[in-house]
Amino acid sequence: MSLPVYILKRILQALPLLFVISVLAFTMLMISPVDPLATMKANPSVSAAAIKAEEERLGLNKPAPERYAIWLSNTMQGNLGVSSTGGSIARRLFTCAGNTLLLNVFTFTFVWLIALPAGVYAAVHRGQFIDKMFGIITSTGMSMPTFLMCFLLLMFALATGVLPIGGMTSPNFDDMDQFHQMLDIGHHLIMPVCVLTFIQLAGIQRQVRSNLLDVLRADYVRTARAKGVDETKAIYKHALRNAVNPLITLLGFEFASLLSGAAITEMVLGYPGLGFLTLGAVLTKDINLVMASLMMGATMLILGNLLADVLLKVTDPRISIN
Repeated sequence: MSLPVYILKRILQALPLLFVISVLAFTMLMISPVDPLATMKANPSVSAAAIKAEEERLGLNKPAPERYAIWLSNTMQGNLGVSSTGGSIARRLFTCAGNTLLLNVFTFTFVWLIALPAGVYAAVHRGQFIDKMFGIITSTGMSMPTFLMCFLLLMFALATGVLPIGGMTSPNFDDMDQFHQMLDIGHHLIMPVCVLTFIQLAGIQRQVRSNLLDVLRADYVRTARAKGVDETKAIYKHALRNAVNPLITLLGFEFASLLSGAAITEMVLGYPGLGFLTLGAVLTKDINLVMASLMMGATMLILGNLLADVLLKVTDPRISIN
C-alpha cells in the first residue's frame, strides 16, 4: 500500500472515531448539573423574559438530540457557533490555541534539545556520576506535580520580581516596537516553558537512555566495536539510529499533546491558553466552546498518531504499512 493511500485510509477510519467522541462528550455535558444561566437566574434584576430569550439564543430549550444534530450540522459546515458570552467560538478558540501552540513549540524544542544528548550521554556513561545525577533530576521531575512546580516558580517570581506573573504581555505592550514586543512575549513565556520542560524532560531523557542501552548491548554493535569502528561512529551511526524508532512514536504523542498538555500550567500561572479557556467553558457549561476544544484535542491526537506512523515508515523502510 502506498503512503498517500495509507494516509487517506487512516483519515477515513478516524471519522467514525471522531463521531463517537463527539457523542460521548455531548452526552457528558448534557448530564452535567451545571446550569449555564445560573448567574442570570440568581440575579433578581433579570426578568424571566430575558432568561427565556437567552435560552432560545443558546438552544437550551431544545431536546438534547436536536441540539446535537444542530451542533454537528454547523460544525460540518465550518461554523463553530457562538459562546454563551456572545463571542465567536472560532476567534476565541484559535487565539488561545495559538498561545498554547507557541508555548508548547518552545517547550517541545527545549525538551528534545536537552533530552536527546542527555539520554545518550547517560547511556554511554552508565553507572558513572553524570548518569546518577541525571537519574536524580529525572526522578524529581517525574515525581513532582505540575502545580507544585508552578507554585515554586511563582514564589520565586514574587520574591525576586525578575519574572512577570500572569498573562502573555505587559500592560504597555502596544507602545513597544516589534523587537521589544517579541522580547516581552519571550519574558512572559519563561515560567510556563521552564515548568513544562522540566516535567516532560524526565520521561523522555529516561526513554532515550533506556532505548540506547538496549541497542548498545546488541550483537551488531559489539561486532562493529570488535572490528575497530570508532566509538563515536558506533554510538551515533549504528546504535542511536536503531534506537530512534520508539522515540518517533513518542514524538507523535508529544505532537498530540501540544494543545492539551499545558492546561494545569496555564491555569496556575494565568497563561491565556487553550487549557485556561476550556476549563472556564466547562465551569459555565459553554457547550459550543467545550465541544470545539474537545474535538480539536481529539483531532490532534489522531494526527499525532498518524504522524508517528508516517515518520516510522520514512525512517525505517523495513516497516510495512497496511
